Amino acid sequence: MADLPEDAVAALAQRAALRRIYGRTQPPVPWRDGENLPWDDATFSERMLAQHLDQSHGAASRPLHEIRAQVQQMRAWLELSEGDRLLDITCGPGLYASEFAGQGIDVTGVDFGPASIAHARKLSASSPRPFTLCEADVREMDLAGQAFDAAIYIYGQFTVLRPAEAADVLRRIRAALRPRARLLLEVLDYDHFDKQSSNWWYTDQGGLWGDFPYLHLGERAWDPEQSAAVERFFILNLDSGEMQDYGLSDQAYTEGQMREMLNAAGFELVAVHPAWAGLALKDAEEWVVYVAEAT
Repeated sequence: MADLPEDAVAALAQRAALRRIYGRTQPPVPWRDGENLPWDDATFSERMLAQHLDQSHGAASRPLHEIRAQVQQMRAWLELSEGDRLLDITCGPGLYASEFAGQGIDVTGVDFGPASIAHARKLSASSPRPFTLCEADVREMDLAGQAFDAAIYIYGQFTVLRPAEAADVLRRIRAALRPRARLLLEVLDYDHFDKQSSNWWYTDQGGLWGDFPYLHLGERAWDPEQSAAVERFFILNLDSGEMQDYGLSDQAYTEGQMREMLNAAGFELVAVHPAWAGLALKDAEEWVVYVAEAT
């Protein structure tokens, strides 16, 4: 191999990569064949941060004008007043935390993407009301007894957890809240959840998947028994022939299931707001917002 020219080595690597795709398990099974994106990988986190900050799309974070509209609506639903303490779960680069802090709310954000947390710290340092940031996996966070006045967990990050993990995270959130505090949880609408299996391909260079020319091969499978979907992304580097594969699973929940999970975790008085109650968001119809009160 060492004596072969680079193009020959790349061709062999491409051939091996395509054989791997050919031999993949079918159909893919949620979480077994695609758990979650590597948010905590330093290089991937840097590329994801660029997507969060890109105002031309809402694939990672919503545009700033939508974020500000959401913050106003969330303040009303959570009955937040200046000086109240808010827990922002999977806070990302701090875009929501910064807006809440600018309105006098004391925010603590939790996320395990290193680039996102670093950006959030910069926003905090320049904020008139700095906020607290914790670089941690929400599945392992321990903020019990902190007596927060409210918590938010938005943009579908809840549904990428395995159901047992999701139930445990809800219990951890409840432990971090004072009695009668409220949790706002944004979940994909079961009726709008993509329950079709599909596949696609395209070529590109740069962006989330890498700074090189690549062939992106993707597939999505719906598992009706689990009520969950799994996506697999195969990124073939057209220069080196190397391939990286990623997976992401997503659990669908009905309103009844969400109410049961929230009740079991120590929440009651669950208010349901389909499509953000008419808020002007590009993708509002895809979502249901649950606002529940801690017992």
